[in-house]
Amino acid sequence: MRWQTFPLIAGFAVLTLIVGARAVLVEGQRANRAAARETLEYQQLLSGLLSLAQDAEGGQRGYLLTGETSYLDPYRKAVDAIPGQLARIDAMTASDDQIAQQVSHIKDALSQKQAELSQTIALYDQGDAAKALQLVRSGQGKAAMDEIRASMDTIRRIGAAAVAARDERTDQIEDWLRVGSLAALMAIFLLGVYTIRESRRRFREVATAQEELMRKNIELGNEIQTREKAESQIRQMQKMEAVGQLTGGIAHDFNNMLAVILSAMNLAQRKLKRGEHDIEQFVEAATDAASRAASLTSRLLAFSRLQPLAPQVVDTNRLLTGMSDLLRRALGEGIRIETVLAGGLWKTHADPSQIENAILNLAVNARDAMDNDGKLTIETANSHLDDTYASTHAEVAPGQYVMIAVTDTGTGMSPEIITRAFEPFFTTKPVNKGTGLGLSQVFGFVKQSGGHVKIYSEPGEGTTIKIYLPRFFGPEEPAAPSGRGKGAAKVTETILVVEDDARVLASTTDLMQELGYTVVQASSGQEALQKLAETPGIALLFTDIVMPVMNGRKLAEEAVARRPGLKVVFTTGFTRNAVVHNGVLDHDVHFLAKPFTIEQLAAKLRGVLDAK
Repeated sequence: MRWQTFPLIAGFAVLTLIVGARAVLVEGQRANRAAARETLEYQQLLSGLLSLAQDAEGGQRGYLLTGETSYLDPYRKAVDAIPGQLARIDAMTASDDQIAQQVSHIKDALSQKQAELSQTIALYDQGDAAKALQLVRSGQGKAAMDEIRASMDTIRRIGAAAVAARDERTDQIEDWLRVGSLAALMAIFLLGVYTIRESRRRFREVATAQEELMRKNIELGNEIQTREKAESQIRQMQKMEAVGQLTGGIAHDFNNMLAVILSAMNLAQRKLKRGEHDIEQFVEAATDAASRAASLTSRLLAFSRLQPLAPQVVDTNRLLTGMSDLLRRALGEGIRIETVLAGGLWKTHADPSQIENAILNLAVNARDAMDNDGKLTIETANSHLDDTYASTHAEVAPGQYVMIAVTDTGTGMSPEIITRAFEPFFTTKPVNKGTGLGLSQVFGFVKQSGGHVKIYSEPGEGTTIKIYLPRFFGPEEPAAPSGRGKGAAKVTETILVVEDDARVLASTTDLMQELGYTVVQASSGQEALQKLAETPGIALLFTDIVMPVMNGRKLAEEAVARRPGLKVVFTTGFTRNAVVHNGVLDHDVHFLAKPFTIEQLAAKLRGVLDAK
C-alpha cells in the first residue's frame, strides 16, 4: 500500500514546491511594482515642488512689473504650500540614500530663492523698485532655480536607473514564472494521468461492493423516511390533541358559566317587568359564575406564566402555620393533616398568595385522591439541586431552593398520567369534579417564579409533589405600611406631573388634586425643567418614562442635579428596558405602573414623600 501511494505523495510534494515557488516569485514581482509606483510618486512630488517655486517666482515678477498685489496671490499660496511639499518629500527619502544629498541641495537652493523673492518684494514695498529690479537682474535667483532643476534632474536619472533595474528584475521574474507555470502544468498533467489510471483500477475493484452498499442505503433511506413521516404525523396529532383539549376545556367551562349568567339575567329581567323584585338569587348566581370565569382566566394566565406577581420575602414555615385553619376547613374531618417544618428554613422571594393557592390546590387534589379518608403531610426543607440533577431536568438552574412537599396516601399515579399531569384541562376526576387547571396553575406559578416542580408517585402508593422555590439572599424587606385605620393626613406638598399624553396628564392631575396635592403640569421634559426653575416649592417629580426628545430617566437625572433632594416617581404602561429589567425594579427607583387606582397612587406618593 505504501508503494502504491508513493507516486501520488511525491507528485503532490512536487506540485506544492512549484506552487510555493510561484507564490514567492509573485510576491517579488508585487514588491517591484510597488517600488516603481513609489518612484513615480516621488517624481511627482519633486515636479510639484518645482511648480510651486515657479509659481512663487512668477507671482514676484508680475508684482515687480505691474505693482498689482493680485500677482502676489500665487506667490503666497506657493510659499504656504512649499513646507508641506518638502515634508512629504522628506517622508519618502531614506536617510542613507544618495538622493538625500540632492534633496539637501534642493532645500538650500530653495531657501536662497525664497530669500531673494522675499527681499525683492520688501524693497518694492519700501518704494525702491530700482534696487529690487537690480537684485532680480543680478542672477542670484536664476542660479538658485538652475541648481534646483539640476538636482531634480539628477534625482530623476537615479530614479530612472532604479526603475530600469527593477524592470529588468521584473522581466526575469516573469520568465521564471513562465517556466514555473509550464512545469506546474506538466506536473499537474502527469499527476492527473496517474490519478485517472489508479482511479479506474480501484473503481473496478470496488464497483460490486459499491452497488451493494447503494442498494442497502436505499433500503435504509426508505425506512428512515417512513419512520420520520410516522413520527411527524404522531407529533402533529399530539399537538392537535393538546390544542383541542385546551380549546375544548375553555369552551366547555366558559359556556357553562355564560349559560348561568344569561339564564339568570333573563329570569331577572322577566321578574322586573312583572314588577317582582325577588331577584337576589339570580344576581348571586350570575356573580358567582362571573367570579368563576375570572378565576379560570387567572389560572390560564398562571399556566402561561403571564399572571402579574407581587413577590415578597416569604417565611414559608410561618405561611404554612397561618394556613392551618384554611386547610382544615377545605379538607374536612376525614383527612388527617401533619406538618413537618424544617428548622432554620431559608427565605424565598415569591408571591405569598400564589404560594397559598398552590398548596391549597395540591391539598384539594390529595383529598380527592384519598376519597376524603387518609393522611396529608406537608413538609418544608432546605434543598440543593446540583448540576447532575439540573442536567436531567429542563429549565432547572442548579442552586439552593426552599422545598415544599405535599404527600398523600391516595391512589397514586401511573407514569402515563404523570407525564400529562400539568397539561391544562387534563384530569382523572369524574365529570363536574374538577377543571383540570389546578396542577397547571401550580406549574405556571412555580416556573414564573424561577422554581421547579416534581411529581413522585406510584399506583397504590400515594403521591408526593415537591415545589422548589429559589432561596432569597439578602436582608428581609420591611413590611409596607397599609395605612388602614389611620386618619387621612393633610397634604401640603406640590407635585410636578410630566406626561406627553394630554388626556393622561389631565386625569393624573385630577387624581392628585382629589388627594389634596398642588399640581404643576408639564407636557415635555424641557417644559418640566422650566417649571421646576419657576416653582421653588416642588417636592416630588411624577414623570412618564417614554417621552420624545427627553425621556423620563434623563429628565429625572437633570432635575435631581439641579435640585438635590427632589423625590422622583416614574410611571409608564411599558416597563421593558425602562426602569424595570427582567421583572426586577432598578435599585433606588420608585415606580408606579399604569393603569393605577387612586388608592395605589395615594399610597405610592405618601410612601415616597414620607421616606427619609
